[in-house]
Amino acid sequence: MQTIRLGRTNLVVSKNGFGALPIQRVDMDTAKKILRKAYDGGINYFDTARAYTDSEDKMGAALSDVRKEIIISTKTVSTTVEGFWNDLRASLAALKTDYIDIYQFHNPDFCPRPGDGTGLYEAMLEAKAQGLIRFIGITNHRLSIAEEAVVSGLYDTLQFPFSYLSGEKDLALVRLCEEHDVGFICMKALAGGLITNARAAYAYLAQLPVAPIWGIQRERELDDFLVFQNAPAEMDEEITAVLDADRKELQGDFCRGCGYCMPCPAGINIGICSRIGLIMRRAPSEGYYSKFWQDEMEKTKNCLHCGQCTQKCPYGLDAPSLLEKSYLDYQKLLAE
Repeated sequence: MQTIRLGRTNLVVSKNGFGALPIQRVDMDTAKKILRKAYDGGINYFDTARAYTDSEDKMGAALSDVRKEIIISTKTVSTTVEGFWNDLRASLAALKTDYIDIYQFHNPDFCPRPGDGTGLYEAMLEAKAQGLIRFIGITNHRLSIAEEAVVSGLYDTLQFPFSYLSGEKDLALVRLCEEHDVGFICMKALAGGLITNARAAYAYLAQLPVAPIWGIQRERELDDFLVFQNAPAEMDEEITAVLDADRKELQGDFCRGCGYCMPCPAGINIGICSRIGLIMRRAPSEGYYSKFWQDEMEKTKNCLHCGQCTQKCPYGLDAPSLLEKSYLDYQKLLAE
């Protein structure tokens, strides 16, 4: 089994981390079964967030009896000290634990620091002093904030989107974390579902000092990665060919499906509608030919060009242009 040390935390986690955002979409029994199977299969690192509806409750129900054998990270989106403490207490209760290994600021639009007037970082320090958290982390989709956090010396871990579709600046961020001994927790390792080859995704990240957390909703998705617990995938000519082909098709201005552009005032599902053709070609599903999705795609013609989505996109994507191109691509697929 491959493991990785999470920077100066000295926590050693499985190279297969469990990203628990998707389990909010399944019922309690299904979530418990998947989480327990992950633990029984050798996964020891589980990441969730207060914002992921009942994800923490499901994790607490499934894993509280093995709490000392696993590493848990969760997050707060709060921008106030009162909200921070409310979130932390709620997370501890839901997870059925008296401490959290890594507590993270959840995609803030600034880098919390001592003395910045918010009191947020001071609250982190107080929570650590009380033994409620062990290490301080931050998650982000903005490269500038991620870089600031890493070099600040204030954060033990950084969670950031990274996959084999990432560019040179993102790879430089991985190296920056290594230089500063900050644990790099790798989210969006499947690029929001556009990467469909688990072996290729794992093999690429196995070469780098990152800890991937795979977003898992279905048992079969978990099975794809449990195989690598005993037989880690390695780079070879076949995988290299997959990477080359995917990069040629996907690198550049594509939506990662992070959802920070939402809600859309015109009611457009930007995350799906802006990349529906890519999704259909890479993971064909008859469902996207349905009247429901045809109607959803028709909504894209109602784009107000208000600029809200572009302003909120952490990748600086021109969402209205992507939607226009996607609509034409979708019509082509329907006609085929």
